[in-house]
Amino acid sequence: MKEIEEPFEKSQIGSSAMAYKRNPMRSERMGSLARYVISLPVNAAITAGTQWFERTLDDSANRRIVIAQAFLALDGILNIYMNVSENLVVYDKVIAKHIAAELPFMATENIMMECEKAGGNRQQLHERIRVLSMEAGKNVKEMGGDNNLIDLIKADEMFAPVHDKLDEILDASKFIGRAPSQVEEFIVNEIDPILEENKAVLGQKGDVKV
Repeated sequence: MKEIEEPFEKSQIGSSAMAYKRNPMRSERMGSLARYVISLPVNAAITAGTQWFERTLDDSANRRIVIAQAFLALDGILNIYMNVSENLVVYDKVIAKHIAAELPFMATENIMMECEKAGGNRQQLHERIRVLSMEAGKNVKEMGGDNNLIDLIKADEMFAPVHDKLDEILDASKFIGRAPSQVEEFIVNEIDPILEENKAVLGQKGDVKV
């Protein structure tokens, strides 16, 4: 959807077949290594099932390979993940465009509630906005046009009480709930303590804050 990309080097070739494409090489590598690590517990389970916890040594060679490879693969995954997350490319204008295209549909309940406060009949409002939403959806899906729901609402007298409030109602920041504060709380209460506890391992000095 061209909203987000992993870092892309200047001399990197996106795809040998499709010149326009930028393959997520690092993410693909992480997925590949992760699938390998996920398969390792099966090997351990087979060894445990064969041994029946007897004091045999038939797990020795197996253990030396599996445990080492698990740690090495996970270390590789985390190193790649750090590289991707620290250098992530976000195209906020594309994201804003996609949000704007869907926001009218998400705002229908808010528009209905505002009209209801102004004395409108909820059942009638619901039916009317449903019909307009279907018309706008048809324009998008069948005609390949833009979402024109707001234009339809502006042209409908039933929604006159909100015609001068639509810009305010369509403020995307009002549709995210407690997401920002929840993220901040999670970082402060969960992430920061872990980073502080492991700052020596991370090569950090003093307080570690995200």
